[in-house]
Amino acid sequence: MSAAQGPESLSPYLAIERRDWAELGNTSDQPLTEAEIAKLRGLGDFLDIKEVSEVYLPVSQLLSLYAKASRDLHQNTEGFYGQRATRTPFIIGIAGSVAVGKSTAARLLKELMSRWEGTPSVELVTTDGFLYPNEELERRGLLSKKGFPESYDRKRLLQFVSDIKSGKSNVQAPVYDHLAYDILPGDFATIGAPDVLIVEGLNVLQPPSVGQEVALSDYFDFSIYIDAEPGTIQSWYLSRFEQLFETAFLNPKSYFHQLTSELSRQEAIERAAGFWKEINLPNLIQNIEPTRSRATLVMQKGERHRVERVQVRKI
Repeated sequence: MSAAQGPESLSPYLAIERRDWAELGNTSDQPLTEAEIAKLRGLGDFLDIKEVSEVYLPVSQLLSLYAKASRDLHQNTEGFYGQRATRTPFIIGIAGSVAVGKSTAARLLKELMSRWEGTPSVELVTTDGFLYPNEELERRGLLSKKGFPESYDRKRLLQFVSDIKSGKSNVQAPVYDHLAYDILPGDFATIGAPDVLIVEGLNVLQPPSVGQEVALSDYFDFSIYIDAEPGTIQSWYLSRFEQLFETAFLNPKSYFHQLTSELSRQEAIERAAGFWKEINLPNLIQNIEPTRSRATLVMQKGERHRVERVQVRKI
């Protein structure tokens, strides 16, 4: 184990190489089967039982420790103030680029944490549902910047997470349809009062926007940033786009069907490369990557989505 990025005295992180990190999970049995892991794996992601055991199981153990400590601290401080202790969910934020594997990590950690004592109820929400509808994005001239911070209804997202954190039950979140590439009008997911809420999205670690006093991340008890080299992420993005070109994009109901139906495979890949260069890469460089240092834990990936190093904030 070593400090990351510069002199040990200056780094807020403890860097743990994969082989050392894997040892931390040796005390626990693998709770998931290969079949269960396959169902959680995202398109283009690499995830097997070894990756789960060596990387994600220790992460879930650490999260469980944080959740228990947070619950105990909340109860003790409420008692100190002479107030009746209320149950508040432990909230985890997961950030990173498009195609880096955020959704797979979020689904996996949801399953793992639900098996730990003290956190049987775990809910997952993606920030996609808080994007403005395409019609509104067009009106604002933001359709070409979909996924950038300004393309989200940040006030609505903040209110949603605030309601969950305050202990409210049956809080509604809008639903995003990836096939339609748009919000589903009148469709909502209802979140009860979970032990843990995982919030996954590109920009969940953004600082407060102009005119706002608080950021979404102010409500997080723990945050994870999934990291990889931009060139590596680009290759994953193009590979996923090619797979979608051969599957989901064939559906006439798909938003991308109209954009790709008359293209050859090579032309579709070139179109995807344009999307990456014009939209996703600028968003990564300008907005997403700068928030990495705000995370509690950073998972650094190499080829084939394999996590090679974990950095844990020590201060």
